[in-house]
Amino acid sequence: MRVLVVEDERQLADSIAEGLRHHGMAVDVAYDGAAGLDRALVNDYDVLVLDRDIPLLSGDEVCAVLVETQSPTRILMLTAATAVAQRVAGLGLGADDYLTKPFAFAELVARVQALARRARPAIPPVLERSGLRLDPHRRIVLRGEQPIDLSKKEFAVLEELLRADGGVVSAEQLLEKAWDEQIDPFSGVVRFTVMNVRRKLGEPQLIETVQGVGYRLK
Repeated sequence: MRVLVVEDERQLADSIAEGLRHHGMAVDVAYDGAAGLDRALVNDYDVLVLDRDIPLLSGDEVCAVLVETQSPTRILMLTAATAVAQRVAGLGLGADDYLTKPFAFAELVARVQALARRARPAIPPVLERSGLRLDPHRRIVLRGEQPIDLSKKEFAVLEELLRADGGVVSAEQLLEKAWDEQIDPFSGVVRFTVMNVRRKLGEPQLIETVQGVGYRLK
């Protein structure tokens, strides 16, 4: 899952990003509306956590542009405004959800996760293929009855391969979903991570390399 946080209170923005990363999400941060819109138009985000009152471009303006361009990114608006009319106005712009400040972080996580599920085609709560079972909610992977211990990035890569249901997933797609924009796309991190997942899953090998295209689960 990839998330963009657009919030001008830097300490709050960084705190939100760090907390979401602890839940296995790849998170980018922008501190004003113009930078946020640039990132949202260039990258493939599942969810945008968008403060309404931000400099350069307001959250309302960012939301309006994304709705006009038919962006698939789900938008969770943050605001200090508590009046019902203001919340209704924000939703009327095309935001998918609304959360007032201050908020409980657990609620923010739950809302982001719910929006991310809506951003993707409907899938079973537990992903299964070739004897593998992956539970995204409980962060559990089993091969047969054997639990597999994966790092957050390894889990994210395997989840994307399972979601593809036998289809080929490119290295670029894996980078897009499992890492944030700070990663060097030429670092070989995807190849290294896939190699580790292969090793941990054991024999017989389940992840196939499609030369020059990407990876898929047999």
